[in-house]
Amino acid sequence: MSLMSGVAVYFIIWWTALFALLPVGLRTQDEENEVILGTVSSAPARPRVWLAFFRTTIVATVLFGLYYYITQVSGFGLDDIPHFYPDLK
Repeated sequence: MSLMSGVAVYFIIWWTALFALLPVGLRTQDEENEVILGTVSSAPARPRVWLAFFRTTIVATVLFGLYYYITQVSGFGLDDIPHFYPDLK
C-alpha cells in the first residue's frame, strides 16, 4: 500500500467514524431544559466538537491499524473472499 492509498483509506475510515460517533454523549437543549430562543430544541446544548474529533481520531486509528494488519501483514485481500465459502456441489 502506498502512502497516498493509506491516507485515503484512513480519511474514509475517519469520516465514517465521525458520523457514527457524533451523537455519543450529546445532550440536547430540550434535555437540559435550556432552549435558546431561535434554535431548535434538538440542537446540542454544548457541542464539544473537539472532543468528538479526538474520539473519532482514536477509533479511526485503531480501525486503520486493524485494516493494515489484515491486508498488509496477514496478506488478506478482496480476492480471498470467495474462498471463505466451500463449494457445495
